[in-house]
Parts: sequence; C-alpha cells; structure tokens
Amino acid sequence: MLEVILIRHGETDANRSLRFQGHADIPLNATGLLQSDRLARAFRNNGILERVAASYSSDLQRAVQTAQTSLQQTPHAAPVLQSALREQSFGVLEGLTFDEARASYPNDVESWMQFNADYALPSGESTRQFHDRVLGALNDIALAHRNTPENSCVLVFSHGGVVDMAWRHLTGQPLSGPRTCEIPNVGLNHMRWDGRRFHLQDWADARHVADLPEQPRYDQRKLRGRN
Repeated sequence: MLEVILIRHGETDANRSLRFQGHADIPLNATGLLQSDRLARAFRNNGILERVAASYSSDLQRAVQTAQTSLQQTPHAAPVLQSALREQSFGVLEGLTFDEARASYPNDVESWMQFNADYALPSGESTRQFHDRVLGALNDIALAHRNTPENSCVLVFSHGGVVDMAWRHLTGQPLSGPRTCEIPNVGLNHMRWDGRRFHLQDWADARHVADLPEQPRYDQRKLRGRN
C-alpha cells in the first residue's frame, strides 16, 4: 500500500504567541527553521528519502519553508504547491490571540467555541467545509500515485488543522467538538492508502525534535473554561 506522510509545518511566531493563523502567510521563526533541519535528519535516518515518490505542500510559506528546508539535500523535485492544503480559514480572527479575539468579537468567539462543524466565522470557513477540502486534496494525491512502486511514500507538508481533519477521518471522530489529538510542529503522521481509503499507521512522531525547546500547546478543550 502507498504510504502518505502528513507533516505539520515548523514553528512560527504566531504559534509561539498562540495567535489564529489560518490563511495568514506567516514565515517560520528561528525555532521553526531548526525544527525543519531536524526533520531533514529524521528523513535521512529513517530511510524515508529514498522511498519518496513525490512531495506536496500548502502554498503558505510556513509549510513551503518546512518542505524546502527538510528536502534541500535531496534530488527530488520541489514540492507541488496546493492551496487546498491550507489551514482552515478563521476569517476575522486571523492574527489575533484568543483573548484579543474574544475582546473584539465576543459573540463570534462564543459561537465558535461551541465547535459546531457547520459554524463559520465571518469571512472564514466551517469545519465541515474545511474537512471536505482537505480530504478531497488528500484523496486526489493518493489516487495520483496509486501505481507507484511498492514501499513508496508521498510527503504532504501542511498545517495543524489539516492533521486534525485527517485524524478525525481515520479514527471516526465527529467533526463537531474540540480537537483531541496532539499535533506537534514537524511531527510525522503516517497513513496507508489501500486504493480506496486511508488507514492509520503511526501518529504525532516528534522524537526528532524532543531535545528542542518545548512547543507551545494549543488545547481547544480548555478554552471553554477560560474567564
């Protein structure tokens, strides 16, 4: 079966300050670039590079930088950029911290915190719209490489929300409700494609950056309890 490895981008300053990023085009910070270097080492040490049939990336620069940095010492072509692999659009909240968003858009934030799959922030997209976009892109990628040699893999560089949508799909979790899985920066998330559907193989492997500064944690389950 074809292996698809889904990778969240490296750290940005917006990650560090827990700001809504969405479609905002924010570059990696120094830690994110170091994480991407470690990702390149993990690719080499784990025997991934020689199995890569193709690579894809969100067209937002934090994902593109992660892909380019981690693949710069390989003979593979540059990753194919796809806007369908972007993070969920958070509309008017992009660029704001949670507290800033709640102060400026209290009613919208209260509605968003219900985590209803069909609710979309002003100028944003709902979780259901986002899920359909992401799964459509991942399925198209897998189908495009269904005839690749046995033991090949495809790398997909993207965002935390994209990883969450894949996790929910693989584990049968509902689209409504807060995020439940850990999504570390530059974590490796392994899926297998059997020609019809994806299967979970391994998830959130971030051992290659375990000795770097602790990553900021974004836990949607704790937001409801904040005053």
